[in-house]
Amino acid sequence: MSRSAPVVPTVLLVLALAACSAGVHGTPGGPGVRDPYFPKAGNGGYDVTHYDLKLAYDTDEGHRPHLAGTATLTARATKDLSAFDLDFKGLDVEDVTVEGERARWNRAGQELTVRPRDDLDEDETFRVTVRYSGTPQTITDPDGSEEGWLRTTDGALALGEPTGSMAWFPGNHHPSDKASYDIAVSVPKGLQAVSNGELRGETSSKGRTTFSWHTAEPMASYVATVAVGHYDISRSTLGRNRLPVYVAVDPTEAKAGRKVLAKIPEIMGWEEYNFGPYPFSSTGAIVDRPQDAGYALETQNRPVFPGAPDTETLVHELAHQWYGDSVTPKTWRDMWLNEGFATYAEWLWDEDHGGDTARQTFDALYDHGEEDNPDLWAFPPAKPSSAAHISDTPVYMRGAMVLQKIRQTVGDDTFYDIIQGWAATHRHGNADTDDFTAYVEKKVPDKDFGPIWKDWLYGKGKPEHR
Repeated sequence: MSRSAPVVPTVLLVLALAACSAGVHGTPGGPGVRDPYFPKAGNGGYDVTHYDLKLAYDTDEGHRPHLAGTATLTARATKDLSAFDLDFKGLDVEDVTVEGERARWNRAGQELTVRPRDDLDEDETFRVTVRYSGTPQTITDPDGSEEGWLRTTDGALALGEPTGSMAWFPGNHHPSDKASYDIAVSVPKGLQAVSNGELRGETSSKGRTTFSWHTAEPMASYVATVAVGHYDISRSTLGRNRLPVYVAVDPTEAKAGRKVLAKIPEIMGWEEYNFGPYPFSSTGAIVDRPQDAGYALETQNRPVFPGAPDTETLVHELAHQWYGDSVTPKTWRDMWLNEGFATYAEWLWDEDHGGDTARQTFDALYDHGEEDNPDLWAFPPAKPSSAAHISDTPVYMRGAMVLQKIRQTVGDDTFYDIIQGWAATHRHGNADTDDFTAYVEKKVPDKDFGPIWKDWLYGKGKPEHR
């Protein structure tokens, strides 16, 4: 004997299915943006347009740093979302809301996965707020250098290249997603907090001082910074547009840095002449003690230096404001577009200030045998061998050599048209190596750049030089 299935009216079935699917039309955004070297960096499904960070820094009885933060991200969904990820490492998450409503969340590794109460529609603008606190981490890079939240002699220094910013605020930490920033930092009275952009306010209450910084132009998270400590502050303006200059120097480095930091107006004028209009609304520098960080970094608006910089390093990091901070790589594979350009800026400075010409610098590097300089030819600049090598010699020096080969091919007038036009065309955007080679070929269609790309950008070993 068999039993027949009950007959359900079609209208009732459709209504039941609609009820089951209501609110679940989206899919998770997914962790990572498939960067070739840092596949977990960044996240899919949304684009951040603004970060509003409210941070409170202190130390405990053991002098360990303590950070309490509220991060509010304004973002646009690029697909229908049922969940999305934020990059965030360490620190304790206390609360997450989306559009003011409590959201479910969980953590795994560097991923903070957020599940809003209601799905987000494609193109919908939304705000996610994360409250957190704890002891921020120092992150060791694949190359062994340290980033994230660094303890300094009298405070802290936050550096982010390539992924360290996730140690002090949750976000979409990949260079392809740039945003504007408001960063307010509360510190014990007597300390100062320096960040990117312009200082909009300084208020004191109950033994603490809050410094409020605003960055209007798009900024990749890896060039965001916070420096907490004691600083000698100098403020000035430069040029016809009276560009604000804000320089913060650890008092122990003030004397050593005075002469070279006084060159900022000269260097900025020279770089504007060569690279085109400065892309940001202020400039300057942050100088900490040599032991506080192992490297200089082109943090946006005001680069960070471990001790008083020399002129070449100042030229290099300020050049990054055009090449790296304004024109930012699409992936970490394209680092030579940052470092090759900034290194070549050093060569041009020397050439214009009584030193070797860029051609002489190129020839001196090339003439060293492979045995004398094996690191230079270890891999092509446009294809570093691994994440541990994205800041190695070929990216810097051989990247600069590519630019010198272009200059030799097209002549000075056209070359400067190229590097200025490149900065202008991709101002405040992202670009990769293919974008650059296509741009050069379009600018100079009567030249064959194939051998330069093949041998100098992508070729293994030491190319022939004619």
